[in-house]
Amino acid sequence: MRLSQLFVRTLRDDPAEAEMPSHRLLLRAGYVRQLGSGIYSLLPLGQRVAQRITQIIREEMDAIGGQELLMPVVHPADIWRESGRYDAVGPEMARFKDRGGRDMVLAMTHEEVVADLLRDVIRSYRQLPVQLYHFQTKFRDEPRSRGGLIRVREFTMKDAYSCDIDAAGLDVSYQAQYGAYARIFERIGLQTIAVSADVGMMGGTEAHEFMLLNPAGEDTLVLCDQCGYAANQQVAKVRRPKPLVEGLRDIEEVETPGTATIADLAAFLGIPASETAKAIFYMAEDGRLVTAIVRGDDEVNEAKLANAVAGGGLRPAREEEIRAAGMEPGYASPVGVHSTFVVVDELAAASTNLVAGANKPGYHLRNVNLDRDYVPDRITDIAIAREGDPCPNCGSPVILRNGIEVGNIFKLGTKYTEALGATYLGEDGVEHPIVMGSYGIGIGRNMACIVEAHHDEKGIIWPEAVAPYAAHLVAMGANRDARVTEIADALHAHSIVTGNEILYDDRDESPGVKLTDAELLGMPRILTVSPRSLAAGGIEVTDRATGERAIRSVDEVRDSLG
Repeated sequence: MRLSQLFVRTLRDDPAEAEMPSHRLLLRAGYVRQLGSGIYSLLPLGQRVAQRITQIIREEMDAIGGQELLMPVVHPADIWRESGRYDAVGPEMARFKDRGGRDMVLAMTHEEVVADLLRDVIRSYRQLPVQLYHFQTKFRDEPRSRGGLIRVREFTMKDAYSCDIDAAGLDVSYQAQYGAYARIFERIGLQTIAVSADVGMMGGTEAHEFMLLNPAGEDTLVLCDQCGYAANQQVAKVRRPKPLVEGLRDIEEVETPGTATIADLAAFLGIPASETAKAIFYMAEDGRLVTAIVRGDDEVNEAKLANAVAGGGLRPAREEEIRAAGMEPGYASPVGVHSTFVVVDELAAASTNLVAGANKPGYHLRNVNLDRDYVPDRITDIAIAREGDPCPNCGSPVILRNGIEVGNIFKLGTKYTEALGATYLGEDGVEHPIVMGSYGIGIGRNMACIVEAHHDEKGIIWPEAVAPYAAHLVAMGANRDARVTEIADALHAHSIVTGNEILYDDRDESPGVKLTDAELLGMPRILTVSPRSLAAGGIEVTDRATGERAIRSVDEVRDSLG
């Protein structure tokens, strides 16, 4: 491709709206352009990278027996109603009516469509297992798009679905996908770690996320260097020393003016925060007021709490909703209250004689104890893991790191197939629901993450496997030196014939502009042909990643292009 003909415009300055390196460089180098909030066009260079990533994923999916198909981006709402997700999913799902007045949705994912296909196609256990995958547009009306292609509203995803006769078969498929994902990320140049994750709206019994460590990542990861424990903070287990158990003392009301926070309360009473009970209030989607109790030195993990409540999403409760249940914001506790669903963290439950709210302004209760003074609806781990906490496996201090999710895998089980009636006739002559898994990789996000992992102050440094072109050929003084033009044209033509095409900067621009663009665009090699290089013996070859330069003969460079 001749750069003079390429549909691209590079930018000299960093776009004001771009914060992350990938966003800044993909815009500056002309790989993407924004159409609206979280909506981007891939320009020709960006599309070539996306195609390279897609092909690597396709090869690895095919290698584990995947069969590629293509499912629609527009779905009748009825199949989402069958699964129960039409009402469970919030405003991130785009809903509309067709001209016949039928409810429709834009695809966020395709579990329902796969289950619908299975109930139509699969009849016998002899047709299973099967692995299906496709590359398709998704739309999620994110409330906060950020980071260019990192978090968008419209995107292309590879989503795959395993279909098995039982849980043992799902385990085999899950491990096959796990291995394929590890190979995919290695091939495209990403060093990832797999962490245990929350199943979220997908449901199921188990999930892993493949993460790229990055300071700007939205996910917080809990890691142990000693034993390899790795989990998203949303689900990371908390291991705390067991508290000293004391005899239950009589409950006592004390005046505590101006102590609406745990810090103020602990300072006023002269006690550590660990001797207090913190109450945090939420409203579940099913209308219940949820009271979460953790010890004062802990924080509530909302993902764990949502799973414990099993009432859909949670939002912070408003003061009037708390008061309607007979509790006083800032001085609240479930003592004497029955119109709330109470979830108590395991550590708080094991602690005795805590200080909790008295449900009236300026007063707290000393020596509040579980069961005697209030009865919880559930006791479970709802505390958030912190830096330095003991690893739940080996007890060593954990570390927290930020990460960007580049892929996820889920054990769905029979959640969707039971809802939609996708069954098979087993060898025992009985109908059984098909057991599913779901596996996703976002193409654009992975493109951005590759740039996050491979760039310098000059521009992008594409790994060879995903680079839009094998090399960037810069012809210096071509308009004044016929031999430069002849060699550059011949190299470009040869690359097209071999299928290892290079990007040829044939523009009438200064050497500085050409080299600056070559470094910005980020092909693995920069080939500079000029009167000086020819006098030195051939073409100057620069390795974009290392900056190493060497003069290679024209024949050697031609042979390297196939």
